Formats: sequence, C-alpha cells, structure tokens
Amino acid sequence: MSSFSPHYSCHKLQESMLSSASSFKNYRGILNWCVVMLVSLKQYGILVDPIQVVSLFLKDPYSWPAACLVIVSNVFILVALYTERRLAMGSISEKVGLLIYIFNLTIILCFPMVVVLKLPSITPVGGAFALGVYTILFLKLYSYKDVNRWCRERTQAKARNMYYFVFAPTLCYELNFPRSESIRMGFLLRRLFEMTYFISNVLSVVFQWMVPIIRSSMKPLQEMDYSRMTERLLRLAVPNHLIWLIFFYWFFHSSMNFVAELLRFGDREFYHDWWNSETITYFWQNWNIPVHKWCLRHFYKPLLRRGAGKLLSQSAVFFASAFFHEYLVSVPLRMFRLWAFMGMMAQLPLAWFVARFLRGNYGNAAVWLSLIIGQPIAVLMYVHDYYVTHCEDDPTIAEAL
Repeated sequence: MSSFSPHYSCHKLQESMLSSASSFKNYRGILNWCVVMLVSLKQYGILVDPIQVVSLFLKDPYSWPAACLVIVSNVFILVALYTERRLAMGSISEKVGLLIYIFNLTIILCFPMVVVLKLPSITPVGGAFALGVYTILFLKLYSYKDVNRWCRERTQAKARNMYYFVFAPTLCYELNFPRSESIRMGFLLRRLFEMTYFISNVLSVVFQWMVPIIRSSMKPLQEMDYSRMTERLLRLAVPNHLIWLIFFYWFFHSSMNFVAELLRFGDREFYHDWWNSETITYFWQNWNIPVHKWCLRHFYKPLLRRGAGKLLSQSAVFFASAFFHEYLVSVPLRMFRLWAFMGMMAQLPLAWFVARFLRGNYGNAAVWLSLIIGQPIAVLMYVHDYYVTHCEDDPTIAEAL
C-alpha cells in the first residue's frame, strides 16, 4: 500500500527510548562521547540574576508582544478549518482550496517575521519562541492539507480533531491517533519535575559558564586574534554542548512526554538512538523523529514520486532544514548572516566524508565532534555580528555583554 494513502499510519503505541518502560539498552555512543569530552568542569559560582532571565523574554513586564503573536496564530488554524469544510462540501474546487492553503501557509511564515523585525519590544528569545510556534504550525497545517486531500481522493472520513492535532507532540496528521488508556499521574509529575529542574540547569550553565566566555571573546574577535579565538572556541564548546544535551532531554523526552501523557497521545517515539550514530545521515534521521517523519512523508517521498533522484531529494531536505534554521536564528536577531544556513548545508559534504572514510567508533566520534565543535563556531559568529550590529555604539549594552 502506498505510504501516501490516508490509511497509512506513521504513529503507533510505544514508549520513548529513555523511559524506564522501554526495553532499549544500547548506550555505547555515550561512552564515545565521554572519551571526546575529557575535560574537567570548572565552577563559576552562583551568577544567575532573575532579572536577567526575565529580560530575555520581556523588555516591559506589562507588554507581552511575543505571547500576543502566538495567540494570533489561531486565525490561521481557523482559515485551514474553514477551507477544509468548504472543500468537503464541494463549495470550492481543489484548485481554489490549494490557492487558499498556499496563501495561508505563506502568511504563516511571513507575518511573524515582519512583526518581529518591525516591533522593537520583542526580544530575540521571545521572537525565537514565537517564530518556533509558527514554524511548527506551518508544518502541521501542511500535513493537515495533504492528509485531507488524500481522504477526498478516496472518499474516506473527513478531517476532525484539529485542535487535538495542534497540541499533540507530532507534526504528521492522522484521522485517528494511537491513544494510551489513561493518564499516569506519577509519570506526569516526574516529567514536570524534570522540565523544571533541567530548564534551571540550562539557565545556570548559560549565565555561570557561557556568558563569561562570550564576554571574554569579544576583544579577540574584534582584533582577529586567531590563537585566542581558537582558545575561546574550545572553552565555549563544552558548555554549549552541555546545554544542547540538556535541551534535548528537556524538550524531546521530558516536555514532549509530558504533553503526550496529558493528551493520552500513544506514540512516544520522539527520538531514536542518535548517540550511537556512526554517520551524519543516521544522526539527522534519528535525533528528531517528528521532523524526520514529516520530511519523509510530506517532502522526501513526494519528490521521489515526481521523479527526483535520492541525492537531489536528500539535498532538498537539507536545504529546507537550513532555511528554517536560519529563519529561526536570523529573524529574532534582526540580522542575516547565513551562518546557520551554511552550517546545515555543510552537513552534506561532511556526511559523505564520514560515510566514506570512517566506520564504527571513529564515525561515532566524528559525529560527536561535529556537534561539539560545529555549534560553538556558529554561536561565536552570531554573537560577534550581533555585537557589531546592535551593541557596539551603545555603551550600556556593550558593557552588559
């Protein structure tokens, strides 16, 4: 049966790999990570300022522009619902429905971008959050459009449970999602505790570790002192990577399992064993399963069906991913440098090199090194450019950085 049939289910009842109920036990990649991360951790003391934390999200405590922007996203959901009802009733043609969807999906990406760029009261963190919500909504509504079209082609049951899908921890729409029997309060409370605990850890690492390193990196970057720049890069690699790991667990395990348990969403496969990746390709296919499923179902396989080759289709997927990475970074920072875009596109030749010349533990170590070193390079580039663009002429902000 074609994978593009509305009967095709990309969800099933299952636990996450890191859950105690899972039978998965292969954590060999973690040992390779330990070898790569042979660095002693330095303590900086308690440097977290609650005012600084709040200021990341709000410039004015009485003004919540990012939250208002997220609330407005309901308009686009209602447009999709209205369009599907009209298509189901036959009052508009498929061509008109497609045009409405194209317009709606385009505005979903453009509207928040314009608001973030034009409204100074939106902070970079608040802007990134709002744009992240709109990006998720874009992917969900695209899936919603596709599945409903498949339903109409086969005169199957029409779309329902739209708002359940909007809040469910998946990007791929189905008529009937797998559901768990009940809400486990103990499981829910454990995930809630983890969410609170790990986000506090992220803030601690950012303010106690990363901020001092970034502050000390400004002068070497301005003077183009390559030896000190390299030293700062290596110092930044460890806390940056630690934050990435904590964020992975916080978002893909704790937060998504919390939402899934609350909604009784049965498919808990939010990630595979990416830590055992021996190739770059395997990592990208397994660290973010919701996005991977969406790309496979709504982008990669449709390209293959239209006659595109595997290499072209894979390159197109990386190009789309690079676009969204840059969209989620450059727009909130209000500057366009393409560091995230180029970093994602660089994964293509890196993936070829690792798959061709490295195997086993060497390939796994190469994957870890690309994560540990690659991200801090982009962080330093963006911090430097943000400082030059927004802060260099403002003594108050420059001093804060």
